[in-house]
Amino acid sequence: MESNETMRALVQRSHRGPDDLILTDVRRPSPGAGEYLVRVGAAGVNFADVMQTYGRYGGGPKPPYAAGFEAAGEIVGIGPEVPSALPVGTHVIGAGTGAFSEYVVMQAAEVLPVPTGWSDAEALGLVLNWATALAALKPLGGLEPGETVLIHAAAGGVGQAAVRLARHYGARVIATAALAKHDTVRALGADEVVDSACSDLAAEVARLTGGVDLVLESVGRTTFAASMSAAKPITGRVVVYGASSGDAAVTTHDLVFTSPVQLKGLHIGAFAAAVPTVYRSMITELQELVAQGVYPPGRSQLHALADGPAVLRELEAGRTTGKHALDPWR
Repeated sequence: MESNETMRALVQRSHRGPDDLILTDVRRPSPGAGEYLVRVGAAGVNFADVMQTYGRYGGGPKPPYAAGFEAAGEIVGIGPEVPSALPVGTHVIGAGTGAFSEYVVMQAAEVLPVPTGWSDAEALGLVLNWATALAALKPLGGLEPGETVLIHAAAGGVGQAAVRLARHYGARVIATAALAKHDTVRALGADEVVDSACSDLAAEVARLTGGVDLVLESVGRTTFAASMSAAKPITGRVVVYGASSGDAAVTTHDLVFTSPVQLKGLHIGAFAAAVPTVYRSMITELQELVAQGVYPPGRSQLHALADGPAVLRELEAGRTTGKHALDPWR
């Protein structure tokens, strides 16, 4: 049964983009079986949120819907059938539909405690950005020490995590980013940073590397052909986890004759559902990286909830760097 109390939330009214995202009052949810009710401290903004405003995110809700799906906050309610429940007052990070709200419900089995000493905003990215980067590099990408990896959109949330992780695992990192973001990416440890607007990206990567072992592809139409060309024939891997510039076509002819590489797709939610044991081992590894200092507290740029549409427009235009988040209480 839902609560009669209301809360503020960003609601997407159509598939016409971020401009149709409005701040309004909605009914506050109650936790169902196996769920926590979480008072949101910070809600992560991801490019998937932009895609969903246009209806281009596979399996996403139909409008009108409460937007957002990544949040960290305090458990304030526990539904039935939650074995070994974390106590009320515990701060957790996880995914839940309608995260751009003051309260959200999350599946208890899929949340993690916020690391000790970290704020909610600092923990954002653990179960989405960093998990996506790790899955792309290791279980799917098979990255080995000494290999070369090409990481597109390296100044973004997943991209920054991927650069840090790839260097930690002993890889040589070639990154792409807009010119204004090159210093940020170099500071993360990238060996080479290429202008994402380069007229012949494939040729520039080939000049630097002679072919890469692994490509992390998240841009789509404007970089996909270059990614396929940059990967070494037969042994090269291309892991696709996004398409921020739009879809790109690949044919069987491409895979057999032009770019005979290993092409793999990644959606972290589907990955977690399909191979939960692997996903949990990854989360354990990320927690160990936190303890080692390899995974530092995030530096999310916090915005008021009402500024959500503007933040999504900036993200869509490629004018953001790093992780951005909404504070529902501002």
